Amino acid sequence: MIRYGPAGWDYKDWWGTVYPKPAPRDFDPLAYLARFFQVVEVNSTFYRPQSRRVAREWCHRIAVRPDFRFTAKLWQRFTHERDSAFSADDVKLGREALDALAEEGRLGAVLMQFPWSFKRDNANREWLSDVTRALRGLPLVLEVRHASWDVPDFYESLIEQGIGFVNLDQPLFRGSLGPSATATSTVGYIRVHGRNYKDWFRKEAPRDARYDYFYTAQELAPWAERAKALAEEGTARDIYVITNNHFRGQAPANALMLESMVNDRKVDAPAPLFGRYRDALATYALPIAKDDASAAR
Repeated sequence: MIRYGPAGWDYKDWWGTVYPKPAPRDFDPLAYLARFFQVVEVNSTFYRPQSRRVAREWCHRIAVRPDFRFTAKLWQRFTHERDSAFSADDVKLGREALDALAEEGRLGAVLMQFPWSFKRDNANREWLSDVTRALRGLPLVLEVRHASWDVPDFYESLIEQGIGFVNLDQPLFRGSLGPSATATSTVGYIRVHGRNYKDWFRKEAPRDARYDYFYTAQELAPWAERAKALAEEGTARDIYVITNNHFRGQAPANALMLESMVNDRKVDAPAPLFGRYRDALATYALPIAKDDASAAR
């Protein structure tokens, strides 16, 4: 099964673009997204550990969608804060929400996202081994961005450990890992970040600027083919296609386009989103009226 969805759901600039504005009474953005998508990648778990209670509440909010899954980014303590070894307490905190999602049957994957600076050397390989050992029992996928990892031994190691490889679209600079359609476990993963070359490595660039990019249909078409290739290859039983170019609702719009391209049919789209990206979505989606938003509660 291929599931499509955006990274995150709590963005101020999505009101009036993805979500109706003004919103109906008791409107729930997460439940609303679950009306149109089969997965959402949780971003908040990257910035700070979340509790079991919070994770179970997420599951409760999408209970009417039995096929819906969450993927969740691993806490940055394990991926970006590598100056000192993590502790047993760090592991306990970092796993709490992830284990709860798994117990609820809603966890599709735990995303171990490392930055471009995480290159393939002995120290980083040892760090990665420690992280994966601490997360044993969870469905893991690994995103590395530097081309030094693109060697056969790396992929063979992932296969041996049952860890999925994240195929990513990112601005390509010297030493950047390029596009691929590789499956190394029963979980396949595609993650498209946008191609904002100007702001990708600019330290003072705000988060929204870095991910401010809208893919054209021509740019998405190769990724639709890669998603098909992952499904046809047969290693991955569950495939997740995540769009991370969240600014102004570009991620959900591009996710819908990808789903339509792969399945060769029009898909439902939130009416505000269709209105904002009408020219791009008209070929791929049908708008669902604001009055039908109650179906997503």
